Amino acid sequence: MNPSLLHLINKELENGKSGVLCTVVISEGSTPRDLGACMWVRSDGSTEGTIGGGPMEKIVTEKALKMIEVRSGPQLHEAVLREAESAGQSVCGGVTVILLEPLGVEPEIVIFGAGHIGLALARIATAAQFKTVVWDERKEYANPERIPWCKTVSCPLGEAFSEGAISLDRSSYVVVVTRGHVLDEEVVINLEGRSMAYLGVIGSRKKIAAMREHLEESGVSKEFLDGLFQPIGLPIEAETPEEIAVSILAEIIGMIRGADITTLRSPYGQYK
Repeated sequence: MNPSLLHLINKELENGKSGVLCTVVISEGSTPRDLGACMWVRSDGSTEGTIGGGPMEKIVTEKALKMIEVRSGPQLHEAVLREAESAGQSVCGGVTVILLEPLGVEPEIVIFGAGHIGLALARIATAAQFKTVVWDERKEYANPERIPWCKTVSCPLGEAFSEGAISLDRSSYVVVVTRGHVLDEEVVINLEGRSMAYLGVIGSRKKIAAMREHLEESGVSKEFLDGLFQPIGLPIEAETPEEIAVSILAEIIGMIRGADITTLRSPYGQYK
């Protein structure tokens, strides 16, 4: 492995980043890279290093991103390189096997709102070994004294993103449970276009219908809104903040484990 690439990966892991290390472990015949060649695929799709370029590298990159999304363990990828696949490029005719190792890949639950539900969810999510972040613009709510189990962020909403206090990627599960529907809408507007695995918003069906209408009028795309989980959480007739938190975490775990979420949420009818 290239020492400079190893140093870069270690640095990013120390800073809480994640990715997949792709290493050539078998190289037979004429192949673009020798044993030990490495590429680092970040969760945002950017890469460092190369395992040979071309269609093969593109396929491996796509596979790495999918592994991050579903929390896959290490996998091997075999590529048979033929002359026909190398038109316009250097001609290879061999077999390359790539080891894909996810590093630092763990789902993160990002909670917007440190009220009763946000507090309860932060507690059980941390107990379930999830990396958890709680944001609230009120310092008296989002602080290490009140929420000692996980990272807290207290600042104006815009600063949370612009100053890097909160960063989202394909392994981020975002929960919006702020102090009111106006702030919920502001959070959703700020989240449009950002990478995440899940976005759920609290609210009754009446509130949800009104929110969707207002957000569409504000310019939020219907495609983005159709991807929201509203009402948030599985339909278990939850009432207390703790019960609602359990329903939310169960839904997130179901997403991660590949459960049939559509069937589990079917009592909601037309509401996803």
